[in-house]
Amino acid sequence: MSNIVAIVGRPNVGKSTFFNRLIEQRQAIMDNQSGVTRDRHYGYAEWTDKRFTVIDTGGYVVGSEDTFEGAIRDQVEIAIEEANVVLFMVDTMVGLTGMDQDFANILRRSKKPVLVVANKAETGERHQAAAEFYALGLGDPFPISSQTGSGTGDLLDEVIKHFPTADMEDPDAGIPRIAIIGRPIVGKSSFLNVLLGKDRTIVTDIAGTTRDSIDTRYKAYGKDFILTDTAGLRRKAKVNDNIEFYSILRTLKAMEASDVCIVMLDATRGLESQDMNIIGQAVKAKKGVVLMVNKWDAIEKDQKTADIWKKEINRRMAPIDYLPIIFASVHEKQRIFQVMEKATEVYENKHKKITTSNLNEVMQPEIERHPPPAMKGKHIKIKYMLQVPTPSPTFIFFCNLPQYIREPYERFLENRLREHFGFDGVPITVFFRQK
Repeated sequence: MSNIVAIVGRPNVGKSTFFNRLIEQRQAIMDNQSGVTRDRHYGYAEWTDKRFTVIDTGGYVVGSEDTFEGAIRDQVEIAIEEANVVLFMVDTMVGLTGMDQDFANILRRSKKPVLVVANKAETGERHQAAAEFYALGLGDPFPISSQTGSGTGDLLDEVIKHFPTADMEDPDAGIPRIAIIGRPIVGKSSFLNVLLGKDRTIVTDIAGTTRDSIDTRYKAYGKDFILTDTAGLRRKAKVNDNIEFYSILRTLKAMEASDVCIVMLDATRGLESQDMNIIGQAVKAKKGVVLMVNKWDAIEKDQKTADIWKKEINRRMAPIDYLPIIFASVHEKQRIFQVMEKATEVYENKHKKITTSNLNEVMQPEIERHPPPAMKGKHIKIKYMLQVPTPSPTFIFFCNLPQYIREPYERFLENRLREHFGFDGVPITVFFRQK
């Protein structure tokens, strides 16, 4: 089950700085001027093997001169409604304000778990000042510094306690989940309808027709699947409607809950930057990915066109060059079941387990032929390796000097793993540990 954490509060309390720290990227713009964040930013974070979606929201304010004030408030309220946990950020430098108290009343009505995050507590004096926020009546405040990271560990320990437990009874547990994702008007709903042989979802040429993520049980190739048709993902700058924001959140939740994502591309438009962003999000979330180039019947082509497309996609997505690409047409019903066969294969690859003995027997000769380059006059020796039980393929290589192994050699090992064991369409994670 996917989890969402919303960071909310009045302007200029450090929400975007904390968001960037959680997702380990400088994605949100940070500035001392209030009102910088108007759009919603969302990214993925992880704490003690629990993954979750983080939403950075605009500053909640009433009665300002900002033209966008009403729209920002609407988006904040949507984020609160969708979230499993709400982080209410306040400022220990400024102290408790009337706006904080008014916003606390709104959060109480939401009935969601709310944690008060007392930010900018870099000094002992400000750490003590966090006690002032007990007056909000929302429980113990968590003094942190989003700038330095101090205090965030205790906060995140508390956050994950509010996530649904893994042993919740789920009638669909263990059934492979396949999410159909992509930009608007690429043919996602039409693809689902053709697979099912009936109109499960409404199809039009209007962007945004699909608002919600729709789950459907589908049986083929001797297996049960849950297919999820999702709303089209467009650039954040073009998301200006509250309902569409709901749709995007639910698409991200569907992506996170899935095992395999079928990312649909439009042959008439080519690989666009937003397609690359969607693929990157799925890979970062450690999902299996199949690329389906739809509307293949609508372009002029010859025998070399498909190869040219594959080379161009792999070049632009490098180093992500392990994703299967299928050229299909939903309209003409060409190769659509091939897409499902490939999605099934990718699902099996994602859950493939290699025995330690087989892994060492195959990989040790490769390492002996191409050992890691020496660093600072020291020779690196990889002793043995094993696969660890994680939701996506993860391997640990034990060696004498793990700190000296660089990214090119890591990619070399990943390529050899793919060459010998497959893992087509699945991200591989490689760790190096001291023996």
